[in-house]
Amino acid sequence: PVATGYRNHVPRVIRTGIGNVLSNLAFPTTIVNDLLQFKIKNAAIDIGRFAINTTLGIGGLLDPASHFGIRRNDEDFGQTLGRWGVPAGPYLVLPLIGPSTLRDAPALLVDSQTDLRVQLDLETEEKAALAVLTVVDARAGLLSVDQSIESAYDPYAFVRNAWLQRREY
Repeated sequence: PVATGYRNHVPRVIRTGIGNVLSNLAFPTTIVNDLLQFKIKNAAIDIGRFAINTTLGIGGLLDPASHFGIRRNDEDFGQTLGRWGVPAGPYLVLPLIGPSTLRDAPALLVDSQTDLRVQLDLETEEKAALAVLTVVDARAGLLSVDQSIESAYDPYAFVRNAWLQRREY
């Protein structure tokens, strides 16, 4: 209900700006994992993207890097472990976190060390507000798939298979 209210009552331009800022704050994680996977070219591209969006994009509010044709990479420590040969392990659904695997779940702790949304020096209430906003923004972005999940013969299997296929891709 909160995500639905957010989507229905917050103008799209504001939601887009919020999503851009949250994505930009999390982007150092991608850069670190590019480097850990020895994807030096991607790391250089991602450093440029982060610098452009942080400066010209007013702290990430805007996304000028996309307008310049600089593609966005998406790397995390779970992918890094996979590149290093660690098997994914069984599929898990974790409370408050959602779908994951035995390899990816602990990797979230490593990723949090480079995520500025976690590492910013904020008061407790501000950190909590940022965490809630991150969750609401992410959930609002997934509202469009609710109908597909609800209409699936086996919603659990549908989500599991979709998540694992996306993760493998």
